[in-house]
Amino acid sequence: MDATVVGIDVSKDRLDVHVQPGGEAFAVSRDAEGIEELVARLAPLQPQTVAVEATGGFETMVAAGLAAAGLPVVV
Repeated sequence: MDATVVGIDVSKDRLDVHVQPGGEAFAVSRDAEGIEELVARLAPLQPQTVAVEATGGFETMVAAGLAAAGLPVVV
């Protein structure tokens, strides 16, 4: 079975999320509610890696939220 990896494109107001394999894509807001939704969707997938785009500091709260949930995040 292929490892699940996630890539997150970070902008000021939203997170565009892409999951491989499978090609699932979705977006959430870049706020506490959106990060909660993100964690709820990603945790059951047990991803090997969640890669977060470094975007001038906008990524900080995203990476912190994912790490606090025990997800393997890299920036």
